[in-house]
Order: sequence, then structure tokens, then C-alpha cells
Amino acid sequence: MNGTPRPAAFLDRDGVLNFDDGYIGTRDRIRWMPGVAPAIRALNDANYFVFVVTNQSGVARGMFSEQDVRALHDWMRDELRRDGARIDDIRFCPHHQAGSVAAHAIACDCRKPKPGMLRALMATWPVRAQGSFVIGDKASDIAAAQAAGLPGFLFEGGDLADFIDRVLREMAR
Repeated sequence: MNGTPRPAAFLDRDGVLNFDDGYIGTRDRIRWMPGVAPAIRALNDANYFVFVVTNQSGVARGMFSEQDVRALHDWMRDELRRDGARIDDIRFCPHHQAGSVAAHAIACDCRKPKPGMLRALMATWPVRAQGSFVIGDKASDIAAAQAAGLPGFLFEGGDLADFIDRVLREMAR
């Protein structure tokens, strides 16, 4: 995509945007993390791209389909847009070596802790690496950030808007 390069916030989904209740493939199971819409609005207002990068091994395990994940992500984006918060792009990894769906039971470069999803977004959008960061709730998220040459911040729950505010202050230093 063309445009002026700017930094990006790469956000994990389960455990950051919503509670990680395990293998969430439908909107009826989403429980939003407190402060999600204000957090994303703050990133939008700070002129960050907002990307979601999420491992979804439930696809490889046959628990839901890639289309189910896409439909859920479309719904999530619509819900947040109603609250004035914009997610620019979402990438997910449907793979897991222990999966039961042959097409997805593979080792890949997109499953975190590998940086494939981050690198794909950085190649697609005019992302400026300087100032960009990853927020995740697991060590694999932070490892993916490091593998992509970005700082990673571990979110351990609570109000996401407060956490994002602290991260933006730290990144401004």
C-alpha cells in the first residue's frame, strides 16, 4: 500500500483485545477486555496503524473454520468501529503441527513466536519500524516482536486503555 510511513501497533487478540477463554471462534464467546475501544482510539489518534496478529490453532484442530475466524474478525471490527475505534488489518495463523485438519497441520512461518504475520503486515502497509511495537499476553508474542526487531510489551490484564497510554508514553521517550 502506498502512503506516508508511520509506526504500527501490533496487538494480539485473545488475552489483549478480549479475554482468552480458549479457542474462540464465534462472537457469542467474546468477552471484551476493559478499555479496548478507547485504547484503539488512542492509537488511531496518535497516528498509528493498528493491526491484530493472532494464532488461531482452533482451525487446525477442526474446532472452527478460517471463514468462522474471518466472520468473527469482521464483527469485532464493526463493533469497535461503532465506538470510533479503527483496526487497519488483521492477520491470523490457522496452523498447528498437532492439528487434525491436514491442510493446516503444518509448521509455518506465521505462527508466533515466528514473526511471519508481523513481517507480512510490514511488507503490505507503509509501516515505519521506528516507533512500532507489539502488545501480547504471552512470551510467544514478545518473541515474535523481538524476531521482527520490534519492542514487545507484555499485557497481563486490566484496562487496556491505561496500558496503551503507558506504552505510548514510553515509546515517545
